[in-house]
Amino acid sequence: MDKPEFFVTPGYGERMLKALHYSQALKIGNRVETSGQAGCNDEFQFPGSLEEEFAQAFRNVERTLATAGASWEDVVHVNSYHVGGFPPEVNESMVKLFRQYMPNHAPIWTQVGVTALGLPEMRIEIRVTAIIA
Repeated sequence: MDKPEFFVTPGYGERMLKALHYSQALKIGNRVETSGQAGCNDEFQFPGSLEEEFAQAFRNVERTLATAGASWEDVVHVNSYHVGGFPPEVNESMVKLFRQYMPNHAPIWTQVGVTALGLPEMRIEIRVTAIIA
């Protein structure tokens, strides 16, 4: 059996490891699992617009996958957690970003509405599973 390897995203991931003692990604063999990624910068500042927060979360997933040697092209499953329900802009933004980051395939996807996430400013958190081919 392959030994698990843990990875920490430079910047915010290093801060979260120190503060809350968790890693951003786990790799076992060719499978990569990420922890939930927020739509903030390394200083935990969140954009004003929902669309930009979603875009930043996708960039953070990309950064985290890269630490483990994966990319959005390897993503097979997405879980997204949303505060504030599902107004049309939620799916519009998510689908736009899916098509941008995964133009050659459509992953399986689970959307969950929640009342709160790890930080009060968070409106989205994304975690993924990737299989490196």
